This record gives sequence, C-alpha cells and structure tokens, in this order.
Amino acid sequence: MNPSPLAVRCQNVVKIYDTGDQKVTALNGVNLEIAMGELMMLVGPSGCGKTTLISVIAGILDQDDGYCEVFGEDLLSMSNQRKLNFRARNIGFVFQAFNLLPALTAAENVSVPLIINGMKRSDAERKAVAVLEQVGLGARVTALPSELSGGQQQRVAIARALIHSPRLIVCDEPTSSLDHETGHNVMTLLKEVALHKDRALVIVTHDARIFDFADRIAEMDDGHIVGVKGAGLKAKG
Repeated sequence: MNPSPLAVRCQNVVKIYDTGDQKVTALNGVNLEIAMGELMMLVGPSGCGKTTLISVIAGILDQDDGYCEVFGEDLLSMSNQRKLNFRARNIGFVFQAFNLLPALTAAENVSVPLIINGMKRSDAERKAVAVLEQVGLGARVTALPSELSGGQQQRVAIARALIHSPRLIVCDEPTSSLDHETGHNVMTLLKEVALHKDRALVIVTHDARIFDFADRIAEMDDGHIVGVKGAGLKAKG
C-alpha cells in the first residue's frame, strides 16, 4: 500500500527569537511529516516550541532556517500577498487566545473567512449560523464575545476555523476551556469535519482526555521532536 500523500513536511526547521538581550532558540532542527487524512497532536511542556511550530506550519511565522512545505507549497518563498491568499483558502487556525473581534457578533466573527474569500456577507453569515449550531451555539449567534463564556468563545473560534472547509486545520489548545463532554463533542466534530483524505488536522494540547482522537502524537521538548507514537509516517527531531 502506498503511503498517504503529505499535507505538511518540515525539514530541519529552526526558529530563533531575538529578545534584544539574548536569543532564544524555539525550534532547533525540527523534522515532521503529517499525512493527508491524519490528526496529529503535538504535546510537551510549556515553552518547548509547540505553538511556534504550528505558527510556522500555518504561515504565521517565518522560520529562520530549514524548510516547511504545506500541500507541496513552500510558504517561505511566497510573497506576503500570495501567502495571505494561500492561508485564506487552505488553512484554518484556532488560536489559544481566541482572537475574536470584540465589536462583532458570534456569527459575524465566524463569517469573516468566507467574506475574505469573496462570499456575500448575508450568505456568509447564514452559513456561520449553521456552523455555530454544529458547535452547540445556535442560541448565541447574535452575542458579542464579551457576552460569552470562555468555553463559548473557544467554540466560536473553532467554528470560524471550520467555516471555509480548509484543507489544514491548526489548533492551539482547542479544548482547554471546555468541560469533558463539550470537549469530546468538539473533538468529534473536528475529526468528522476536518479529516478527509485531502485534509489534515494538527493540534497542540496538554489535554490528555482527547489523546485517543489522535492518529499520532508527537512529543516535543526543548525545540525538538523527541518521539512519535502511533502508526504511519515516522518523524525524528
């Protein structure tokens, strides 16, 4: 059987933060491959480079050395506008801080990726309502972020990441503010919606309750991937 094609391929990825007084190496030669149709989780202690790695994969940060390819495209070689267009079409990101726009309702927040991709606002908001119903927020579509609990804001952020059916969904602690049942329901939705043969999902998490949803789990420490559990492709860091 031929292996699944790759959604993500990182080779010797290095990212260094220059804080002025010192340089901090967040990623130190990371190698990782994520297959189409795979749910990959990244685990490890705080500060080990997990969020930096998914930010490089999603094109939010540029690496300082090495290579990162997403669906066969080298994001580092793209112009800023081409990268923005690529991300708008292909990548959904669930930020740990949610990054909801405070003046917009839940439905308006969720509709933003569709509007960026050219959909008429009324059509985008109608689709946003349907996705919010999927995550259990059908009764809160007109609420502002300030009127929502942390867990509800997190579900709005997840709905926003799903709405444009991206080929790659990248999540930073998507269940951290959710109770067990809601977290389980959200993960079930993510896996059902995101995982098809031409899509992939990568999740940074400390939440051991959701580990069973993963196809593979990559453990990070000190800017390296130190081990990968699960069947399929192998990665070494």
